[in-house]
Amino acid sequence: MRSSPANILRLGIKELRSLKNDPVLVFLILWAFTFLIYSIANAEKFEVERASVAIVDEDRSVLSRRIGDAIQPPFFQPPVEIDATAVDRAMNRGRYVFVLEIPGDFEADILAGRKPTLQLSVDATAMSQAGNGAVFLQDILARELRRYVQNSDEGSLLPVDLVIRTKFNPNTASVWYSSVMQVINNITMLSVILCGAALIREREQGTIEHLLVMPVTPTDIMLSKIWANGLVIVAAALMSFAVVVGGLLLAVGMLRERRPVAGFGARLAELR
Repeated sequence: MRSSPANILRLGIKELRSLKNDPVLVFLILWAFTFLIYSIANAEKFEVERASVAIVDEDRSVLSRRIGDAIQPPFFQPPVEIDATAVDRAMNRGRYVFVLEIPGDFEADILAGRKPTLQLSVDATAMSQAGNGAVFLQDILARELRRYVQNSDEGSLLPVDLVIRTKFNPNTASVWYSSVMQVINNITMLSVILCGAALIREREQGTIEHLLVMPVTPTDIMLSKIWANGLVIVAAALMSFAVVVGGLLLAVGMLRERRPVAGFGARLAELR
């Protein structure tokens, strides 16, 4: 007996009706492509966002104040000045991710051509913020020292002016990567779960024996379940991209940036 496209179509429609009457699987699909994606996308951020910084300023010079003023949002919170004796206690309590210690006579040593040492203490329990934030702070310190010593911007020190434009994710927000990857993971996971649950449901209801005695082949049965469940998963994934990723996450991200919320189509046009 050969496989029949008509039989595959009819069995697939039957599978869709069975899935519609299964509230547990319907809830699983809706939960996986809505709440699960949103929660995972916002659970862990890899970019630095308003990291807490403290400064121990023992120099009290123009240069040390310029360094403090250069540490600004959105990557860092405005730095808080603390005493050197309070550093260990504040780090142990997790009040600050970064503590920058500027020694005395720092500005005088710089102008004299000496190489003073700055100490940057990092709370490495916040792994992503610790690594990326330390790099950002090093860039800020290098830029401010260069401007102060040579009274010139770093761009004028190079024979070319390097301009970096970040495409498709200009704010380098990890939420877009995490959400899209989770949608792909859910597609893989539910493809296995739904097809397996379809066969288990047929056996529990006793209809698998009815199917086997009908003029259909086992290939027809499997192909019908694959295309029916695949159609549901693709439709749910497209809905998730449009509503959760392109709608909810986009709106929440713009509200955090205090920007007016534009439509999804307008946002796509802007990214292009």
